Amino acid sequence: MALQSSPVAPTSPAPLRLGEIVHLGRFHIVAIATLGCLTFGRFLTGRALPAVALVCALDWFLVNFVNRAVDLAEDRVNGIAGTEVMAAHKRVLVPAAFLLLVGSLVGLAFWAPALTPFRVAYHLLGLAYNYPLLPGRVRLKALYFWKNTASAIGFVITLFAYPVAVAGGLAVPVATAATLALFFLLFEVSYEVIYDLRDLEGDRREGIRTYPAVHGERGAVRIIDGLLAASALVLAVGYALGALRWGHFVMILAPALQVAYYKRALRRGLTSADCIRLTLVGAALLGLYNAWIGLGLPGASL
Repeated sequence: MALQSSPVAPTSPAPLRLGEIVHLGRFHIVAIATLGCLTFGRFLTGRALPAVALVCALDWFLVNFVNRAVDLAEDRVNGIAGTEVMAAHKRVLVPAAFLLLVGSLVGLAFWAPALTPFRVAYHLLGLAYNYPLLPGRVRLKALYFWKNTASAIGFVITLFAYPVAVAGGLAVPVATAATLALFFLLFEVSYEVIYDLRDLEGDRREGIRTYPAVHGERGAVRIIDGLLAASALVLAVGYALGALRWGHFVMILAPALQVAYYKRALRRGLTSADCIRLTLVGAALLGLYNAWIGLGLPGASL
């Protein structure tokens, strides 16, 4: 007489921990966006605006969080940590994220109504990046050039437009703001392409036309080097023409450090940990820079 095996009860996903939720929102990107908002907010308005930086942090967390849910197949191929956690809980986590977004848009509209149009613009950009809402049912992330450009525009909206909207206008000449925005746009896209090098295999499988997927590693490296050189040149020319002060110009250290770091990582094989460390180094530099300005140390005058 054969023994009958008892039915195995389905296992429910393990409960989420706060640390896992933070990780799923790409803490390193949220950190650099938050500190970037503080930094460029100081540059553009002459004021420290920590509350605006917190809104920036929330918005980047939400867009990154939803992106993790949308990109499960790609992230599995690329071995991105936390992918299975998101897969197990996405039916609860994604609606919760959208509920938090709507609640924050309504609630913060009373605190800073001038900020709301820019937050709406940023999140519409994020939706078009994550979901196939464009004609032909494509998303921005799948489009050559626009993938990286859309992300960089998102940074410009949150790091530049957010603080200016809340402060009520610029405290610097338009030439200064434009020069800083161009520097940051070029520099930020270089980060994007480095991350795309890491994600090359998954992007190719999913048909995402990043620069590395289209031009290969060598072509992508040339693009990164060109972007970093151009961003440093923008700072140098802006300083030489008087559009920037010394306190702005010293940010030229960031492209130089990025070249040294990513070239070394590339020689031994670029990993996800390398990209995260590179972003955290950038966030730490911005944190030190804000402390330097706040303490009024030599050369900190803007």
